[in-house]
Amino acid sequence: MTETNHLFSQIRTAIRDDAAPFLKTPDGGVITYADMLVRSAGYANVLAASGVRPGDRVAVQVEKSAEALMLYLGTLRAGAVFLPLNTAYTPAEVDYFVSDARPTILVCDPGRHHALAQIADKVKAHVLTLAADGSGSLSTAAEGASPDFQDVSRGPDDLAAILYTSGTTGRSKGAMLTHENLASNARVLMDYWRFTSDDVLLHALPIFHTHGLFVASNITLLAGGSMLFLPKFDLDEVLRLMPQATTMMGVPTFYSRLLGSEAFTRKLAAHMRLFVSGSAPLSAEVHKAFSARTGHAILERYGMTETNMNTSNPYDGDRRPGTVGFPLPGVELRIAEPESGRGLPDGEVGVIEVRGPNVFKGYWQMPEKTATEFRADGFFITGDMGRIDERGYVSIVGRSKDLIITGGFNVYPAEVEAVIDEISGVAESAVIGVPHADFGEGVVAVVAPHVGVTLEAEGIIAPLAETLAKFKQPKRVYVLPELPRNTMGKIQKNVLREQYKDTFGAA
Repeated sequence: MTETNHLFSQIRTAIRDDAAPFLKTPDGGVITYADMLVRSAGYANVLAASGVRPGDRVAVQVEKSAEALMLYLGTLRAGAVFLPLNTAYTPAEVDYFVSDARPTILVCDPGRHHALAQIADKVKAHVLTLAADGSGSLSTAAEGASPDFQDVSRGPDDLAAILYTSGTTGRSKGAMLTHENLASNARVLMDYWRFTSDDVLLHALPIFHTHGLFVASNITLLAGGSMLFLPKFDLDEVLRLMPQATTMMGVPTFYSRLLGSEAFTRKLAAHMRLFVSGSAPLSAEVHKAFSARTGHAILERYGMTETNMNTSNPYDGDRRPGTVGFPLPGVELRIAEPESGRGLPDGEVGVIEVRGPNVFKGYWQMPEKTATEFRADGFFITGDMGRIDERGYVSIVGRSKDLIITGGFNVYPAEVEAVIDEISGVAESAVIGVPHADFGEGVVAVVAPHVGVTLEAEGIIAPLAETLAKFKQPKRVYVLPELPRNTMGKIQKNVLREQYKDTFGAA
């Protein structure tokens, strides 16, 4: 029987034409599929020569580049576990991840070598460097390595990657993702979103995250398509390259910035067949404005680090604003009572639980935490609160940790935010609960206006009286120029809760 590397074997099988382009860089450079096989083999050879064995972790904190993507593929081929780290992490944060994952290799930008060398030394990891321009000790070695590599045998249940959660509610956890977790999700999404070898994906996402690394890249590879590979989201570059693309994946911020440009017209987007949004909630206002401007309804989907993608609005059919669509084929999804796990009927709000081949293997070296996050029947407790409507569409109403309990009543922030976002002049909002001596928690809204608009707190509170029950209405409204976000565009409610924790005095 021929040994296979489960995920990379499927990537290799999907190649229809070695000479077809895989990556196109903004400067006009082209990496073909044949080039991809050679360059990823070079990285795999260097890793193996550096002592990396099957199952070893390769930690990577480098800027986005074509070479960084080749390193990901080379790590797969070497049978190792890819561990991407946010480029914004400080050395102190990297210290935690390295100490926890104990990688054999730590790859960083040349400028970070000195700061990270002592951290790597604690776990006897070897430090290699890789710059966005292709320079560095690792890329130099890969350039001179053999273009051939015998892919290491890896099965469906072997680890392909570890991604650390953001850790906003405690110790950051390493989600263990298997070859089949990634492969199954990519296969389903390729079919569901109709990706083919004719597709050109405009890729402006970071690649230290599920969305940009696994969803975008793996789908393109399995479809045999190509990517316009931007180092980051640059509005002018996205506008320049869009006529060459057929698809785009982005976070809501991408789409709001496009709408803010007069150069973004229906004609410019005419060549596109699909815009996908994820990683943070897309406001109904942006959804509607985008459709009116371009004729395209943005397709919103729902996923998370531990599960890859769970649901998607349909390719054909209504892409309903404020929803994340239906469970993907092969994914089971239910709404449950958080404490007991009892299933709830459609229309009721509860915790979203999922089961399927996309769901991760567990948290790295945290068996007890893993056990508490799964029900006895194998459903993963996502921590996201949601409901399923009469048509089967799933809506996210917030994280369970974001639930506000005020005077004994439950307030779901997403419901209040949706009403506030409809108020003229409001660009976006975040609703949080902060300590309140009388009610336990008081509802607070933080809003950001559209550019050039002046908002007053009274103008936000007054319209809500007609739409929301009294206990749901914010007791205080703050106006900021913009809301704090992390690198994936998610509003950082933990930052806002800390900032406004003393709003109502000592609780």
